[in-house]
Amino acid sequence: MPASQVAFATPVSATPWQRWMVFSPIARIVFFVALFLILFKLSSAAAAALGFFAPGTTRLTHAWGNLAVQLFSTVVSYAILVKAVERRPMREFALRDLATLGPAGLLLGAVLFGTVVLVLWLAGSYHVTGTNPDVDWLPAVLSVGLAAGVGEEIITRGVLFRIVEEGLGTWWALAISALFFGAAHIFNQGATLWSSLAIAIEAGVLLGLLYHVTRSLWPCIGMHAAWNIMQGTVFGIPVSGTNAQGWLSSSRSGPDWLSGGVFGAEASVVALLVCSCCSALLLIIAVRRGTIVPPAWRRRGDAMH
Repeated sequence: MPASQVAFATPVSATPWQRWMVFSPIARIVFFVALFLILFKLSSAAAAALGFFAPGTTRLTHAWGNLAVQLFSTVVSYAILVKAVERRPMREFALRDLATLGPAGLLLGAVLFGTVVLVLWLAGSYHVTGTNPDVDWLPAVLSVGLAAGVGEEIITRGVLFRIVEEGLGTWWALAISALFFGAAHIFNQGATLWSSLAIAIEAGVLLGLLYHVTRSLWPCIGMHAAWNIMQGTVFGIPVSGTNAQGWLSSSRSGPDWLSGGVFGAEASVVALLVCSCCSALLLIIAVRRGTIVPPAWRRRGDAMH
């Protein structure tokens, strides 16, 4: 297993209380969550005071405010965690990867969701009823695309997956982060246990493996944003239960297991199968590279022999 797979290791000079209260996986996750909630509350209040969320404001103004709150609370919290607590370079946000892995993630997200729609169209479930060239697309790109892509990937892959993997290993990190990601969508409009399980498998596992293989958050952010934008802004399909106005006016028919129902195509078995095929390829790459991280206690035992 390459040493670079584990971004952080507890300093050998750390005292016993520091090992548990500062550097342990649970302590670092709790620290991030607490800091994130504080900064989210403060930035939300600031954005409201500046009029971003005032009654009568445009969708675009509201979207800019939402983007500012999401970026500030997640990026600053993560930077403080990495720089002040873990005291290491932020390799998962290396600028040299932005120009390569970022576009690769965008392309992957666009191709994957385009494939889902193609299969639904061939199956007679997806129907284009017209075009809407004057659609107000920028607010959705800012909020559902960029804000969700950056914020959710930092929280779920940058914090939860990465830190759990350091302690419990890759398999548990995939399971825990994927289930968390699915559960986070359970209160969305039209959500069911099936839709949350589908998102956990098709997106939670896939994005976790994408981070594991690349050790970069850029492709995860790119794929997440492109998937949402293609789904809502291009094809006019609800994004995780959120109504969308796309460049294409569309409808879906057939049983919910095929069309995804009111929740959107993410609850379709088609999306589940398409994304699972991609996850399988990434898993094969990880296994062949030998990058699957064992639990910390097993790594310590191997180091002693």
